[in-house]
Amino acid sequence: MKLLLQRVREARVDVHGETVGRIGPGLLVFVGVQKDDDERAVARLAERLVGYRVFSDEQGRMNRDVREAGGALLLVSQFTLAADTGKGRRPSFSGAAEPARAEQLYEALIAAVEARGVTVARGRFGADMQVHLVNDGPVTFLLEL
Repeated sequence: MKLLLQRVREARVDVHGETVGRIGPGLLVFVGVQKDDDERAVARLAERLVGYRVFSDEQGRMNRDVREAGGALLLVSQFTLAADTGKGRRPSFSGAAEPARAEQLYEALIAAVEARGVTVARGRFGADMQVHLVNDGPVTFLLEL
């Protein structure tokens, strides 16, 4: 599983002109689920995601996690993160999880993050989404196991 985090001032996801998820300050997280991912990977990444210190403290250092900063998360499924881009000019998606399994693990990640006391908004799995964001920094990290 790969999580692409972007610290944002605000972000939203629209599907067919309807806003399906919106946050103010926090993290926009793109979620790529791979074939070998399982519930253990979800639990470990949920813990890392919630505790990842990317928000500034009083001295301007990235020492606060999303809870300490009073932020929220917007989780958006993005199977293209599971692409193998190591060869050629076209990505291979052979490492991506099957859609039903990917959706199950995406939902499990949302539940695991919510269980840790963080407000979560979401995209719509498998939909053609338009993601709007105001990146803060910019600050972007890739988390993976």
